[in-house]
Amino acid sequence: MELIRRGIPPKSSHDFGTFTHPFPFFPSNLHTLGHKHRRGSPKPRVDFSNINDVDDAICLFREIVRMRPQPSVLVYTKLLSTIVKMKHHSVALSLFDEMRRKSAPVVDEYIFSIAINCYCLLNRVDFGLSILGIIFKSGFKPNVAIFGTLIKGHFLDDKVAEAEKLFKKLLVFKICEPNDVMILTVINGLCKAGQIIPAFDLLHTLEKTRWKPNVYAYNALIDGLCKSGMVDDALQLLSRMTAMSVTPNVVTYNPIIQGLCDDCRWEDAEHLLDEMTNHNVSKDVFTFSVLIDAYCKEGRVKDAEDIFEVMMQQNICPDIITYSALIEGYCVQGNMSKAIEAFNSITKKGLKPCIITYSILMDGYCKKGNIEEAWRLFLEVPRKGLKHDTVTYNTMIRGLFNKGKFADGWKLVNDMEARQNREIARALTFLHSMEQKGIIPDIITYATLIDGLCRNGKHEVAKDLLNALPSKGLQPNVQIYTTVVDSLCQEGFVEEAKLLLVKMEESGCAPNSCSYNVIIQSLLRRNELSEAMPFLEEMCERGFSADTTTMSFLIDELQGDRENFMLFEMVKKLVPKDTM
Repeated sequence: MELIRRGIPPKSSHDFGTFTHPFPFFPSNLHTLGHKHRRGSPKPRVDFSNINDVDDAICLFREIVRMRPQPSVLVYTKLLSTIVKMKHHSVALSLFDEMRRKSAPVVDEYIFSIAINCYCLLNRVDFGLSILGIIFKSGFKPNVAIFGTLIKGHFLDDKVAEAEKLFKKLLVFKICEPNDVMILTVINGLCKAGQIIPAFDLLHTLEKTRWKPNVYAYNALIDGLCKSGMVDDALQLLSRMTAMSVTPNVVTYNPIIQGLCDDCRWEDAEHLLDEMTNHNVSKDVFTFSVLIDAYCKEGRVKDAEDIFEVMMQQNICPDIITYSALIEGYCVQGNMSKAIEAFNSITKKGLKPCIITYSILMDGYCKKGNIEEAWRLFLEVPRKGLKHDTVTYNTMIRGLFNKGKFADGWKLVNDMEARQNREIARALTFLHSMEQKGIIPDIITYATLIDGLCRNGKHEVAKDLLNALPSKGLQPNVQIYTTVVDSLCQEGFVEEAKLLLVKMEESGCAPNSCSYNVIIQSLLRRNELSEAMPFLEEMCERGFSADTTTMSFLIDELQGDRENFMLFEMVKKLVPKDTM
């Protein structure tokens, strides 16, 4: 405790000749979206201060396009960046497409980088790689920021191996010099994907080069090691980074302290706290919250209270995590008066209880047999703008059953099951209400809904909706089929995806290059080259090309089997024509 007191000192190949959107529900006629036309201005001028929403941004784009002479490309860059900040990535891509078609002004590398970033944020890094090809053909040299964005995009799209491979290629072929941001992106991405050993090896390799990792890269790896239960390795890495003259900060120490506390290694944790003090590293709210949580879980609530007092004396404001940990400590002791006192002080400090805080307090009341008070809190949750989760339902159901209130318990069970499909039902209900109002949903409406269902892993519901389209007089297009095929592949239902591809052909909708690339990549990821060969042959027969990801898989296959001449000849045919 004295140590604390002494421590007072942040998928597809695409024809980009004319850039067309990979998603059928991207707005194609954006001029119809912007209805807020500005009148009365004798001479149009670029004024970003009036942009309040995406419609305003689209209107301003229309004005800029009509200006003569054309403003600098920096104006377009600023406008697209504004739209991206609004998270309207598809709109930004549509405007990017329009700029390229009109060739005014000349699109530069900064505009290209915005487009790549949008695709990466939409989890379509394959299209981002296609933009990279356009950059090379346009005579620009991609900079470290563009390659860093593509690496981040691979991680966002769960293509971890491809991200690591791209980074290593940049180093081996000296394509660009990695900066601190790129190194952090790779180390952090590998750790978040559970690839701790590759991240550890990579950082160790970089230590021997001129691209020395900084404190943020070490912090990311230390955090990954601790979350994987490798606290001793994290301690060794802490010693190594100081030997490399990299100064640790509070973010370095926090995960190690949490790992030590989780393992009940109190002496080691106190030694590390002492080290922080000796190195003038100030503790933050996270450090104190970790200690309070650890002491409460050990039943040492008095020690937790003492730390809370020290925290207040050092003018470090507790957050909702701190209060929740302390409330849980009181609940474990059965001291509900103290727990509700801490709960009430949350709002007095200008904070708002979260669903976890409510769950902890409800569980405390249920274990004390005070179901009425737990039920009052349960009903209070939606009134406070919060949504019940599985934990709150389970807590309340268990409390009701333990109290012998089986009817009320079963009612909550049924309610919880209904909630699981409520979001999907809401979207489908919206469709029905459109039809009842005489507004007939079109193929774009269904494409949007099917894509949303697939992104949320509801491929069964998506398939049902897909199968229902003919009865509504609508014919699914190739983009809709491909979206469902891609979803099935990502969920591991490759055989079902293959059957859907056959059904697609039988229904008169021929698969396109994107459809083939999706299914082939899934088969190659499963090391099923023989299963992929028929689809590769069909691609060749139809004159389609492999996209960057598919080609990377095929090259890896050739490197593993250099005598597979049939595959070699096929790869030559699948190379995009504009790269030959």
